[in-house]
Amino acid sequence: MSRAEKASRTMPVAQAEPVRPRDPRRSRNPLWTLGLLRSEISTLLRRHRTYALLAVLAAVPVLIGIAVRIETGGGGGGGAGGPDGGAGPAFLAQVTNNGLFLVFAALAATLPVFLPMAVGVVAGDAIAGEASSGTLRYLLVAPAGRTRLLLVKYASVLAFCLIATLVVAASALAVGALLFPVGEVTTISGTRIGFGEGLVRAALTALVVAVSLTGFAALGLFVSTLTGSGIGAMAATVGLLITVQILDSIPQLSGVHPYLFAHYWMSFADVLREPVHWDDLIKNFQLQGLYVAVFGSAAWARFTAKDITA
Repeated sequence: MSRAEKASRTMPVAQAEPVRPRDPRRSRNPLWTLGLLRSEISTLLRRHRTYALLAVLAAVPVLIGIAVRIETGGGGGGGAGGPDGGAGPAFLAQVTNNGLFLVFAALAATLPVFLPMAVGVVAGDAIAGEASSGTLRYLLVAPAGRTRLLLVKYASVLAFCLIATLVVAASALAVGALLFPVGEVTTISGTRIGFGEGLVRAALTALVVAVSLTGFAALGLFVSTLTGSGIGAMAATVGLLITVQILDSIPQLSGVHPYLFAHYWMSFADVLREPVHWDDLIKNFQLQGLYVAVFGSAAWARFTAKDITA
């Protein structure tokens, strides 16, 4: 027997390291899910696109406040009355008397277009953006599973809905207090409430507006699961928003108006009544819940069956 053969027999054979199975308990750990959600929200808020969207939303109350200030010369008496053409509560007519009304005016101005467009961009990019950049496959390698990943994505979109709404409200409150007097608030019903209660009503109004966007956010998430193009999903979501807004403005289609996700958006004005009128608010919450259930289920069905190859 040669020396090489003897050496090969005496040398220990290297053992391959066993592959450890993925611990299913980790995927069920709520702390791990919270960490994934925190990471998702942090990533969303660090994007330059998010900064740009929030900056545009914050600029709208500034422009409205400056325009009202220039038009009225800073005087009271509601010189800017009736700019909405009777299409809703004349919040702008009260801004010169009380800067707190700029919060309600800014939310009324941004809710039909600016706020939902920003939400549509974020929701449309939630899944499709990851697919187009090639990172969706690596996210699914994590022990979260598709269902939990979809829930985390939707939760991050909801967080953006709240953050975007608060940015508008905070910007309007700061500009209103800077340019106009603040004090007791005259409600739509004609009664007067204190400034502190007025702030509470403003915060509640912002919360109602954020909740009003949840149905549209679910619709945008569903669209995001249908394509691998982030830009295409964002464009389709915003296109649906514009289409629904047009349909909601056609009187001949009044029969379908109560089923459109944007129909009860302006019901937030009822928060400024004394007492608060809950009828349209409850209808709005129920409609948003219906959209969340239907399109959330559709997004789940599509995403769990989707073939992720890139």
